[in-house]
Amino acid sequence: MGRLVLDCVIDRTESLPARPATSPLSPRAEAELVESFLMPPPARGGDLKALLARLDEAADCATETAGPGHLAYIPGSGLYSAALAEFYNRAVNRDGGLATVAPAFAALEESVIRWMARVVCGLPEGSGGLLTSGGSMATFSATVAARHDRLGEDLADGTVYTTAFAHHSVAKAARLAGIRANHIRIVPHTHDLRMDPQAAATMVRADRDAGLRPFLLVATAGTTDSGTIDPLPQLADLARREDVWFHIDAAYGGFFRLTARGTERLAGIEEADSITLDPHKTLFMPFGTGALVVRDLAALHAAHDGTGSYLQDMGAGSVPDSGHLGPELTHEIRGLRAWLPLQLHGVDAFREALDEKLDLAEHVHRTLSRTAELEVPQRPDLSTVIFRVRPDDSSRAAAERADEASRRLLERINSHQRIVLSSTVIDGRYTLRVCVVSHRTHHDRIAEALDIITAEAAVGAGGSAAAPAPERQRH
Repeated sequence: MGRLVLDCVIDRTESLPARPATSPLSPRAEAELVESFLMPPPARGGDLKALLARLDEAADCATETAGPGHLAYIPGSGLYSAALAEFYNRAVNRDGGLATVAPAFAALEESVIRWMARVVCGLPEGSGGLLTSGGSMATFSATVAARHDRLGEDLADGTVYTTAFAHHSVAKAARLAGIRANHIRIVPHTHDLRMDPQAAATMVRADRDAGLRPFLLVATAGTTDSGTIDPLPQLADLARREDVWFHIDAAYGGFFRLTARGTERLAGIEEADSITLDPHKTLFMPFGTGALVVRDLAALHAAHDGTGSYLQDMGAGSVPDSGHLGPELTHEIRGLRAWLPLQLHGVDAFREALDEKLDLAEHVHRTLSRTAELEVPQRPDLSTVIFRVRPDDSSRAAAERADEASRRLLERINSHQRIVLSSTVIDGRYTLRVCVVSHRTHHDRIAEALDIITAEAAVGAGGSAAAPAPERQRH
């Protein structure tokens, strides 16, 4: 059974460069396949080889997030070595919630967390945290810790400050933590899409004067929309002056601190009270791998601690119980999927891969900036480049025509199925994104992507016809 599964996975992994970036199935074929997987399980068992073939069908009916052509959103490519670690991990099946149940595995996980907190983010000795199912859960736990630390049991007047470019999980976490939706403040941003520290200070003072209780300021170190980094040092100073908890969402950008350029651009992250990281983004781990690191582990523990008489046989371990640092008690050992690749490949391999992504993004920016049909609003802070069709003039009507042209441009680009891009809206303008994060994306695929983008931009502007996109496979 293991050989069958392994052979299947190896075949898929080795074929990734040639696989389409989006599902090759027609809408009708996709609907029929989805319907077939909604059926209940049979009374009698089936054949593993046949079942794996069915799983391959299901895996094909998807955006190929593991492949080199996935340049949409913030890709999670998934290291093969992490998959091997997770296969081993799920087979031995150790509980990760309480350290005394599997103390050596708990220490392994703690070593990964300490490395993220102290080496990657620059937090002081005594900092720590926990691995989570993703950035959303990390942000939720950080919000709960901030609420408990700064508001206690009286939540009614608590206010949170973030921007329009914050990940949607920030506002969701605040609501789930009991904060009123109308107490979640959207701080204005500057022309270069960063939180305006002066505007934030004005809002905090105004709320305090009105009898509200500002308690949480959330900055972003790499926005999903444009990869932009908020002015972290200034916002850290503001948080200290106003005595509010300073959280940084570095789910995308945090691990770029392994590079020299990332360390410079992310200066100030070490001043945070808490930081969200997503190893399934820029540490190339499988989906379902998030992290929260905090300056004061006691504050995280105080907000999430709990017990029951059925736990009376569990003594204290030499490392913290992650079950007392977040909402979950029983969960898998999450550190192994990061520990094994870091030990096997070494940190330098990750640093070099991240430097490569920064280089590729700069190459994309230079090339698209020279394309007459396109406008590129800003230089990338990280590995995301935003662009759109250039309007004919400065009128609103011209901007609307350009936005519609940008929509059609995205459709034509993605129809090639060699790459997939995504879009967003920035200051009312429809905008396309190229996000270079996958560890399998190298210069050859970026060169191909740029050829497709520039050719299709010329077509939209009435230039010579590009090669036709491949036809979608029909059912």
